[in-house]
Amino acid sequence: MGAATPKPSAPEHSLPSLAEELAQLLTEQNNPATWDIDLAETERILELISAEDHKVAPAVARELPAIAQAVERIVDAFQRGGRLIYVGAGTSGRLGILDAAECPPTFGTAPELVQAIIAGGPEAVFQAQEGAEDRREDGAAAIAARMVCERDVVCGIAASARTPFVIGALEEAHRRGATTILVTTNPRQQVQQMEIARYSHILICPEVGPEVIAGSTRMKSGTAQKLVLNMLTTAAMIRLGKTYHNIMVDLRPTNLKLRERAKRILMLLANVDYATAEHVLHEASWDTKVALLMLLGQLPAEQARELLARHQGRIRQALLCHVQQPQQ
Repeated sequence: MGAATPKPSAPEHSLPSLAEELAQLLTEQNNPATWDIDLAETERILELISAEDHKVAPAVARELPAIAQAVERIVDAFQRGGRLIYVGAGTSGRLGILDAAECPPTFGTAPELVQAIIAGGPEAVFQAQEGAEDRREDGAAAIAARMVCERDVVCGIAASARTPFVIGALEEAHRRGATTILVTTNPRQQVQQMEIARYSHILICPEVGPEVIAGSTRMKSGTAQKLVLNMLTTAAMIRLGKTYHNIMVDLRPTNLKLRERAKRILMLLANVDYATAEHVLHEASWDTKVALLMLLGQLPAEQARELLARHQGRIRQALLCHVQQPQQ
């Protein structure tokens, strides 16, 4: 790669307040490991990126206690008729939209259960609306427009922990009595001193270090945020009985691919053939969980449906009630 060039030191003159603030954030720092990346050949560039990416999962793992606390709040909110609402700008906002959009087809949830707000509105999903993140009042207005209340959980996603749109949203959600969560990739000790911490009941702070390209938080920070959001919704859905063993059984077979998946689920979990799986799904009006309980418990559709309703959709508890012995 050639001789390393010296990294310039920060200028001694005073900086404007925002510049000073950004200069203190770990997410904005220069990464010494990749200082000469512009001199590297392609394979070496990829090695450097990969080496940094390997730091992400351990950083998320260190935040499991905070993530678990957030999951418990989300489960409680869902059980009380509340919602999970993500709020972010740029990459963070798009990650929230992605996670929210995947919940209905994956877990059979109503689209309203997990929602996402992005600074700049729907247009910002496909084209950057850079100035939108600076409008704090827009974040508050978006929360008010969703009529957020004490039953809801609002999760702000902001690598820097200083995005005005997200601060405004969390402040308004906090004022309305909602549980508020912040997912950021700056150190917890630093974030606790920032304004946004006042409006966040739970801080999730995987510290991934400076980015491969300084300030490009779509990289390690974005990866860490995606992992955390995966955990929040997946763990919550498991706790709500959306899976049986490790199979997602609460899917809605709304197209041919999902109908075939529903049949395969029954074939695997109930040890039946293809024709039987299809027949029982028809009897269950294509409700996969009802069909599975019909097969496992040898029940008619209406009794299976009633048992599931009585046990909040949890197949294991419904079976236990039916046969009076634990299922392996």
